[in-house]
Amino acid sequence: MAMPKDATIIDTMIGFPSSDRKQVYKFLTPSLRDTESREDFKMPAQYMFKDIPAEIAEGVDPVAVTLANMDTYGVGRGMVNVGNDAREAPRRAVRDFPERFLPCIDVDPRGGMDAVRRIKSFHEEWGVVAVTSFPSGVETPINAAAYYPVYATCVELDLPIFLTAGVPGPRVPLAPQKVELLDEICWFFPELKVVMRHGAEPWQDLAVKLMLKWPNLYYSTSAFAPKHYPEAIINYANSRGSDKILYAGYFPAGLTYERIMAEMPNVPFKDEVWPKFLGGNAARVLGLDQD
Repeated sequence: MAMPKDATIIDTMIGFPSSDRKQVYKFLTPSLRDTESREDFKMPAQYMFKDIPAEIAEGVDPVAVTLANMDTYGVGRGMVNVGNDAREAPRRAVRDFPERFLPCIDVDPRGGMDAVRRIKSFHEEWGVVAVTSFPSGVETPINAAAYYPVYATCVELDLPIFLTAGVPGPRVPLAPQKVELLDEICWFFPELKVVMRHGAEPWQDLAVKLMLKWPNLYYSTSAFAPKHYPEAIINYANSRGSDKILYAGYFPAGLTYERIMAEMPNVPFKDEVWPKFLGGNAARVLGLDQD
């Protein structure tokens, strides 16, 4: 049950440090109402993380910092959002290091057909391997009509969609991310590959039940330090769900690689689960070439 030292690691949620972390989360400001979130926190879920990764000084290359962390801790490839026009680092990383960075695009479904056109444009220009979305952050339930064109486009382009599920860390309403809403989406779009992000808590048991029910529903471990991976998810991975659980970190938003990789060997996955969890499942879901 030991974590293999030579496994290919694909991180399905990675980012780049900033000299002003608040600017990264500026998009969420209109939805935040409490003073602590709006004025004191450097990131909107800061109350959940004891030691968030430090900001970088002006002039330090964020791509170089992320690459150095990946190299130090054995992360071969990382999926990054190239859809933010205000952030240059992800696009430069994908352009300069295509063997290390996998482009995805985050989508606000409230854009309607503009959102659809945006997915298609980025798929053509950047070769995005996935679409992501934060339902509570865009105040749109997972099963809302606004999401249906996005889901249909993902099916058309054979792209998985990563959706934040469960109680959100930021202090915004949880209703858009109730795990039960995924049942309707998996039923209506049986070809759509859906990956849950950020824990699905407190409905992790329901998440497992739905993964048993729906072949194309998956789970990633983003935003959770390994010692806090839900027991239901570990048990599922060690039994019928070895093909369903994907590794995702949370660097540099809330977790350092130092902490993640220090805790990872203590996760009680079976030997045969580790290669799938660390990279094999992600490669398959993202449609990557596998040796």
